[in-house]
Amino acid sequence: MVATVLLGVAAVAWVLLRAEQVLVWTLVSLLLAMGLNPAVNALQRAGLRRRGAAAGAVYVLATAVIAGVGALIVPTLVQQITDFVDALPGYVRQLTAGHGPLGFLERDYHVVERVQDAVSGRGGAGSLAGGANAALDVTRGVVTFVAAVVTITFMTLFMLLEGPRWVDRAIELLPVRHRPEARSIADDVYQLVGRYVTGNLLISLIAGTTTTIVLLALDVPFALALGLLVALLDLIPLAGATLGAIVVTLIALTDSATSAIVVFAFFVVYQQLENHVLQPLIYGRTVSLSPLSILLSVLIGAEVAGVVGALVAIPVGGTINILLEHWRAQRRADDVTAEPPSEDGGPQQAPRRRGSLAPSSLR
Repeated sequence: MVATVLLGVAAVAWVLLRAEQVLVWTLVSLLLAMGLNPAVNALQRAGLRRRGAAAGAVYVLATAVIAGVGALIVPTLVQQITDFVDALPGYVRQLTAGHGPLGFLERDYHVVERVQDAVSGRGGAGSLAGGANAALDVTRGVVTFVAAVVTITFMTLFMLLEGPRWVDRAIELLPVRHRPEARSIADDVYQLVGRYVTGNLLISLIAGTTTTIVLLALDVPFALALGLLVALLDLIPLAGATLGAIVVTLIALTDSATSAIVVFAFFVVYQQLENHVLQPLIYGRTVSLSPLSILLSVLIGAEVAGVVGALVAIPVGGTINILLEHWRAQRRADDVTAEPPSEDGGPQQAPRRRGSLAPSSLR
């Protein structure tokens, strides 16, 4: 029996390791579906009773919004990215020579020499193979990205359509006495993840928009592209905003020292606002986790699954917190039920706490 269980566990672990990429795509689709699900439910309450029609309407609306925003910013974004790529060799030459705003990295820290040491041993005949491998890796990465976008797009739609049905089927597998509790837990988790996804997207939008406005006001090049980069990095809790600040400040330094100082000061102020106002307001209400719990969740998630693990760490931590709260509530209910009867045969009443309200008959 033990050997059978161990064999089953090993088989499940092997499947999970082999299907790691698919599991990541599924997890991202699940988060997106749960983020869109409140809008679907709102349409159903408004009169569009059929879930398929409501999910289709929300999905079409979300796609139209993304396409509209893309049509407005993509041409400028592509142009700025192209300009940045064209300007990158000049930055590299200045850095290698120890000149320009970033020259101190080579003069003081010998960054170029460290990079050359890290990639040494690839010269000679091996350089052709290295170049071919690099091209193959880039091609594979592009194909994988396209496949991921298409897969996540359709999987999100299918989860919107069939997600509640799957939850109902899973709950029906439980004993009847456990179904109300399971339904309550499922509803709490759904609301938690939906609020978290919506709040995280809102924080990222605020970060990207304010960064773009500041860069445009300072006339820093590639303002739109850098704002988008900050918005994407800000999706990573705790560490993402800091990483975006470092990258944008270094790019602003290539424009002028004044721009870099102003951008750095902006990020210091904004991160204080985000860390002490926006995130506690949103995460505190959505996942009910303390800052220490959030930090530990993000660190563990990043260690286990990288960036995706950091993204889903807070919802997972919030889900664990919900399970613990339900377990504690059940234990308290069991303790009350198990209290010994009083001398008159009725259930023994717990002593009244100091400061509690008196019964209405005595007031």
